[in-house]
Amino acid sequence: MLPQNLGTETNIKLPFSFILFSLIALVASQILLLANGHMMTDGTFRIPEIWSAAHLLILGWALMVAMGAMYQLVPVAFLTKIWNEKFGFVQFFITAAGITSFSAMLYFAPQNAVIPGVITLIGIFMFLFQMLMTLRTQANPNILTAFVGTALVCLFLTIFLGITMIYSMKTGFLGEHYQAIFKSHLLLGLTGWFTLLIFGFSYKMVPMFSLAHGFPMVQSRYVYGIYVSGLVLTIISFYSDSSILLKNGFFLLFAGFSIFSWHIRIIVKKRLKKKLDKPFSFALSAIGLGNVIHAAAFMVLLSSKFASLIGPLLYCYILLWIVLSIVGYLYKIVPFLWWTYKYSKEIGKAKVPSLKEMMNEKLIVPVLSVFIGSVLVVFLALVLKTTILFNLGQFVLSVAMLIIASSIFSVLKK
Repeated sequence: MLPQNLGTETNIKLPFSFILFSLIALVASQILLLANGHMMTDGTFRIPEIWSAAHLLILGWALMVAMGAMYQLVPVAFLTKIWNEKFGFVQFFITAAGITSFSAMLYFAPQNAVIPGVITLIGIFMFLFQMLMTLRTQANPNILTAFVGTALVCLFLTIFLGITMIYSMKTGFLGEHYQAIFKSHLLLGLTGWFTLLIFGFSYKMVPMFSLAHGFPMVQSRYVYGIYVSGLVLTIISFYSDSSILLKNGFFLLFAGFSIFSWHIRIIVKKRLKKKLDKPFSFALSAIGLGNVIHAAAFMVLLSSKFASLIGPLLYCYILLWIVLSIVGYLYKIVPFLWWTYKYSKEIGKAKVPSLKEMMNEKLIVPVLSVFIGSVLVVFLALVLKTTILFNLGQFVLSVAMLIIASSIFSVLKK
């Protein structure tokens, strides 16, 4: 599944440090949302409590798990060693400290979040430098390099704009452009960094997990060109206040995502594996859900309800596309990494558990199904502005998140 012994393997403690921290942040973010989410049903999203929960989810969970995954997958995908593993451990501790203090400061005193934000920024800069030094040694750059490299640029811009927003709040600097900066921060973070990164690694993991061969890759160039063009046009529209550019940008984002969905379908049809594993099936379903959300965002933009529905759609985008994709892949990657680390050298010498025994697959379908259902309930509650419905959906979602985190933690006990 994930090739080993190529001379490019990463010390497993490095990616697992990021993954374990991310699971704690995931549960904490859901508890914060459960405690303060009633404010969201009134359409109020930009308040300290929600900022804190959102950054714990996006930075603490999704960003940290993405970093951990990249420390493991970049050597596999690009056949090159991580530049400096010791540097990676230092980067982990700085980034973890930065995100923890930054999220806490956003909750209690957002006007004083500059210093924790700078610490977070230093940690992310260290990660970007690590990846730059690693990728520059790749012998033959390809389309995956373009996706991952552009995603890293978007990550840098996202964090830079986030710090600019905090500085603007404190000093009034660039205050007239605050809304455009805020929108760019969201767009680059969600559709730039996360979506492009998932696109890139999906082109490696989907064939790997489905045992697909003989599929074309020319479509990936169109995915990259169209989606990135949509990003650029949309950002320009924020600063020029052009509705035409905004609509064209959203259409290109939808078109690029649709071509990606179609291309993944072509790849899966070329598989040798008849029955796909359940976690991988949910990762694939996240692609379909992401495509639906892109289509909905474009259609809503053409209507008069965009302002009231963009918040709930962003919520769905984060949970049903980004988080579900990551969880689906984690359920495949974590058991394999731990099994390889702990038992690969014991084969033939002692009885070892099979890879399937590392994870309770019977749990995956009901838990992830409940996860999807509860997100949809919360989405409906946000649209209808119903606090009781929100609390119900968010409570069930928090329980599902706790079970997901616990089941991944349990692998380490095998």
